[in-house]
Amino acid sequence: MNTQGKVWFVGAGPGDPDLITVKGRDLIARADAILFAGSLVQTAATQWASEQCVIKDSKDMTLTDITDWLITHAQPNKTVIRLQTGDPSLYGALIEMVQPLDAAGIEVEVVAGVSSAMAAMACAVESLTLPEITQTVILTRVAGRTPMPEGESLAELAQHHTTLCLYLSITLLSTVQRDLKAAGWADDAPVLVVHKATWGDEQQIIRGTLANIRELCRAAKINSQAMIVVSPTLGARHWKTLAKSKLYAPDFSHRFRRAETKTIEKKS
Repeated sequence: MNTQGKVWFVGAGPGDPDLITVKGRDLIARADAILFAGSLVQTAATQWASEQCVIKDSKDMTLTDITDWLITHAQPNKTVIRLQTGDPSLYGALIEMVQPLDAAGIEVEVVAGVSSAMAAMACAVESLTLPEITQTVILTRVAGRTPMPEGESLAELAQHHTTLCLYLSITLLSTVQRDLKAAGWADDAPVLVVHKATWGDEQQIIRGTLANIRELCRAAKINSQAMIVVSPTLGARHWKTLAKSKLYAPDFSHRFRRAETKTIEKKS
């Protein structure tokens, strides 16, 4: 029997509170305490909490403050939630928070959330992958105060010429331009920037090229909470020719459908 309580790490999604999972919403509804990342998570994400629920914003807290708060509130039979932006496993400092809870003997569980990369592409009606164009997506960031491990610089990753989703990098667009050009990307390569994806009237979608995207974002005053996507798939909605997925092709068999066969009549 658990005598130390339990902490749930719940992904709040990209911004729109309706994009939280049903499981996450239900946990919020029965939560006794919620610590939410207020610098990135809308307060509306806590709207399902009861009046008795203790709710605190963590935007001015250190890592120790956060874990101490979670440990203090994780009493037996209590539901405690750490509500994080996007998905807890991606740039969410998840393991840093879990380790002190493990040491305190507190059970943890993670509820996945929608990441801003997926949300940004959805808002722009774009696809991360396309048949015969790219089947690979790289989720990364530009080196800033947090250095990149060896072999993971943007210039190295960009050499694959697949879809690049760049987190936490909007203030480093000049570095993005330099590194992608060094990796062989052309000046007219399409670039998408989505600021506050799914945040209603606050959302901004900027489309440009590697050459002009920095100037476009500066003109729009976008300097935080933005997803940068550089991909050969961008703009495919307007292409005149497009390779189609084999899965839906009439001549492709799979366990739910047999391929259509054409009969050829012989002339006598």
